[in-house]
Amino acid sequence: MDQKAPQVIVVGSCMTDLVSVTPRLPKAGETIHGSNFFIGFGGKGANQCIQAARLGVRTAMVCKVGEDSFGNNYIENFKNNHVCTDYVGQTAAAATGAASIIVNAEGQNAIVIVAGANLLLDSADLAKASAAIRGAQVMVCQLEISPQVSLEALKLAYKSGVKTIFNPAPAIADLDPEFFSHSDIFCCNESEAEILTGIPVSGPQDAGSAGSALLQRGCHVVLVTLGGEGCVIVSKDDPTPKHVSTNKVTAVDTTGAGDSFIGALAFYIAHHPHLSIEEMVKRSNFIASVSVQAAGTQTSYPYRKDLPQDIFS
Repeated sequence: MDQKAPQVIVVGSCMTDLVSVTPRLPKAGETIHGSNFFIGFGGKGANQCIQAARLGVRTAMVCKVGEDSFGNNYIENFKNNHVCTDYVGQTAAAATGAASIIVNAEGQNAIVIVAGANLLLDSADLAKASAAIRGAQVMVCQLEISPQVSLEALKLAYKSGVKTIFNPAPAIADLDPEFFSHSDIFCCNESEAEILTGIPVSGPQDAGSAGSALLQRGCHVVLVTLGGEGCVIVSKDDPTPKHVSTNKVTAVDTTGAGDSFIGALAFYIAHHPHLSIEEMVKRSNFIASVSVQAAGTQTSYPYRKDLPQDIFS
């Protein structure tokens, strides 16, 4: 096996977060003074890839950014996190995806997202990365790029025997049925599960019902994440829903915790395939719980060296 080939490959989005902290949200036409401003790296795909990389697995990102300073900075961010950038395209036809975020003193926010270059990732970009996708152990994708491109990536990986993780976020109610049949692991949160199944999810029991409904659509394993309440697993091998709780922590910032969980899960499937899915979920829950104890998205994601080493054995 090629010692430099990516073990985890993520096909998905990159977003630059432009965050302004203000005492309150401005009214229409109003200018107010903010107390703080910072630029962060986000996007579900990139978040998941960065968390996997920080745990020590070889990763690559398949995505598209603009030929602008945000795009250049994002490529640098990937390199700083040891993510392979061979399949990161740059285009002059659109700006790098960006989220303008205003947060008030109570933590309420107003967000404008412009997907930009993310929506220009296409079949030709996938073709360039096809050998790397086929050679990976795990392929992860979401819905912040064109759904058709995500599905094409899932099919390519699945047919090559690569383990696929699909995160249907942001969820769409009329999801193509082929997403289910090409997902080894279908991982959604409570609100996404509700949009996809019509079953309101307010706890582990509801999550089990929603997970069972999703399983019937052709997935191999369904994970419904419940934030501080952990995760419910339903699988073809064991269709009885299993609730895996997580350790209680004081959350500082929950942004990106779901992406931390998925990145950790991809790491475990690639590096520790002998573990049961319950054990992988338990350890991924723990890593996500570490991320919520620090501010920011990728800035909160832990590195392997900062975690208890027994979760890597």
